[in-house]
Amino acid sequence: MKKSSFVALILGTVSGVLFALGMCMALLPEWDAFTEGVIFGAIGIVLSIITALIWCKMENKKLPKMNGKNVFRTIYAIVAALVLGVGMCMCLVWNQIIWGTLVGLLGIIMLIALIPMIKGIK
Repeated sequence: MKKSSFVALILGTVSGVLFALGMCMALLPEWDAFTEGVIFGAIGIVLSIITALIWCKMENKKLPKMNGKNVFRTIYAIVAALVLGVGMCMCLVWNQIIWGTLVGLLGIIMLIALIPMIKGIK
């Protein structure tokens, strides 16, 4: 494993855990830690951006260009992740197992569709 991949793995894991913990703290009323959760989530987001910058620097790669195609891909990825999350909420919170499973599968299919959207089909 290359040094840059290892650094990205560690920093990405830490940022993901901070973000997830922050969202749990903010969204679970039993924890009564909304403000702290927002702070943890924001730290996780900032750390993930820093991780991407560090990885690009270590790999001697440029940041992706801000063109219409990349903006569309980003918005599509966010929507797909939200669809998957709604499906999980339907199953786990609202006890709608069948519909939640179908919505979750739709989100997974949307996320898998990102691969040919970004890499292309050869």
